Amino acid sequence: MGQEHKHTNHLIDETSPYLLQHAHNPVDWFPWGEEALNLAKREDKLMIISIGYAACHWCHVMEHESFEDSTIAAKMNANYISIKVDREERPDIDQIYMDAAQLMTGRGGWPLNVITLPDGRPVFAGTYFPKENWGKVVDYFAEMYRTQPGKMLEQAEKITEGINQLEVPELNESGAPFDSTRYANAATKVITSIDKKYGGRQGAPKFPMPAIYEFLLARDYYQPSEEIRDALKVTLDGMADGGIYDHLGGGFARYSVDETWTVPHFEKMLYDNAQLISLYSHAYQVFGDEKYAQAVSETITFCNRELSDKSGGFYSSLDADSEGEEGKFYVWSEAEVDQILGGDTELFKTYYGVTKKGNFEGHNILERKVSIRELADKFNLSESEVKEKLTRSKSKMMEVRDGRVHPGLDDKTLTSWNGLMIIGLVDGYFALQDEGYLSRAIKTGEFIKTNQIQTSGLLLRNYKNGQSTINGFLDDYAYTILAFIKLYEATFDESWLVEAKKLKEYVIEHFSDKQTQMFFYTSDQDEKLIARKMELSDNVIPASNSAMAEALYLLGQFYFNQEDLDHATQMVSNMEKEFAEQPYFYSNWARLYGLMGQQHFEVAIVGEGAKSKKLELAKTYIPNKILLGGTSEGTLELLDGKLSEGQTLIYVCENKSCLLPVAECSKAIEQILK
Repeated sequence: MGQEHKHTNHLIDETSPYLLQHAHNPVDWFPWGEEALNLAKREDKLMIISIGYAACHWCHVMEHESFEDSTIAAKMNANYISIKVDREERPDIDQIYMDAAQLMTGRGGWPLNVITLPDGRPVFAGTYFPKENWGKVVDYFAEMYRTQPGKMLEQAEKITEGINQLEVPELNESGAPFDSTRYANAATKVITSIDKKYGGRQGAPKFPMPAIYEFLLARDYYQPSEEIRDALKVTLDGMADGGIYDHLGGGFARYSVDETWTVPHFEKMLYDNAQLISLYSHAYQVFGDEKYAQAVSETITFCNRELSDKSGGFYSSLDADSEGEEGKFYVWSEAEVDQILGGDTELFKTYYGVTKKGNFEGHNILERKVSIRELADKFNLSESEVKEKLTRSKSKMMEVRDGRVHPGLDDKTLTSWNGLMIIGLVDGYFALQDEGYLSRAIKTGEFIKTNQIQTSGLLLRNYKNGQSTINGFLDDYAYTILAFIKLYEATFDESWLVEAKKLKEYVIEHFSDKQTQMFFYTSDQDEKLIARKMELSDNVIPASNSAMAEALYLLGQFYFNQEDLDHATQMVSNMEKEFAEQPYFYSNWARLYGLMGQQHFEVAIVGEGAKSKKLELAKTYIPNKILLGGTSEGTLELLDGKLSEGQTLIYVCENKSCLLPVAECSKAIEQILK
């Protein structure tokens, strides 16, 4: 505050923390918008479009090396219009230019640096460049545009054509029925890529990829497999025990740089933690391992403590760096641990593998090395005594850590990621039965309803400093719909379903591709870019199209809407070839394919005791069910005529036909599992 800056550019009035990080670079950065785009055309200048995000370590490195360098900045300012983009705010722009990078180099990542013609068509794309190399790139293309503009135009036309042809689905008119062998084979292909020793995909780096393990959990439920359970256990244990998990403060880092989950890339993203809360909630329901319950509760505590805004929304991420050093906030020397813990130090060091040598550049990243049982035997204590000592030690360590310089916070709130967090909180509520989780989920749902949904039905993506901005993309709608469906199941408050249905209708009207029955990532109300893309492959977050297919399928069941059910089925059918051949990259589609191939149960619970019976039923992992009901019959067709005075009854229904009602949850579960 009050610091004098030598340079200030056009980013100074932005709200994105990532853009503001560059507001005092000597590079004359513009935000994406008409001013910059029109200026490039008017002055006939090439554009540099540089894309990253606030928690990106190598984005910071390139900024310090190149964008803060006055010589590099002078070259960029003389020959280019330079635009900075926060990929989390504008994933539509990022998607187009990431496709360009993949086409030109076969790889992608961030920072993403693209050189384009004045109209935005790309001629060159790459990721991180050391200063010397970046200077050469900038000089080369500036000279080329002066001497060989025709050659650059030809290159741009080819790349833009390629971008428009990537990930274009076809309508599968055969509408093939569910094939259990195809479904089983998809899981087998995923299993062959799993590291049997450490879990996750073989090799390094390792990303959590929750959607893959949600697919395997469901596959094991429908078609039990010891091999799948082993792969799940080794992965879930590896992540929960490894350094990728913050054993003091809770929450998972974005990925591990090694194959053992030991050394994380230390940034923490809301979208990872939200999905991992869901995954470990489901894993706890299936395996009953207290370690999984601990991961759920501690990760929710982390999100509430460090990513929670008073508005009710959740922030986006924590940086990997503090004091200019990656991971400094999280690592320990043995001497520090000894000094903090005194007499309890040996127990703590044994549990978390703390040594004088360390496991990361002479320091220690905490990893869980032994079980509580083994620790109790080694130190001749009871398990409860061990847990008590560890809790006390962790509290002391956290107190010291809290006194350190904290990593940077990206305090923008993104609607789609908040939808994922609502889903995680409700899954945690069902698994651990903590009312606080539901209260927090409702608060976030109300935040979206109040701030992000406009009277026209439009949903906004971004919220910061009391302002909602940027038209929502397909993932914002899809994950908000799924979140509101979850909130209905958790509360039996029909207003959540009503909101979900309205959002679905807006998506149908403004995002649909009538030819394929899939959805564009951007609406027909949005700015026209050089390509209008669809998001089809499941990545660290499942594709917005697969999420939308699930939203249609679930709403179709709640409202008996055959059109929505058929639409969802068609979307999954369109992707059969992809998830059959590459299930690792289309795992959410494969999970939906499995769901649509099973008997599906609508479980109606009506009467004064609906809440307690719902909670008891929700404890059990049953992926092919929906819950509906309440103390009255409400307006949903399936609940009509089901209220019985003085009783709370459970109706297990399938395809609009219900079995005899029962009063005990155990009997309802028997009816489902029979």
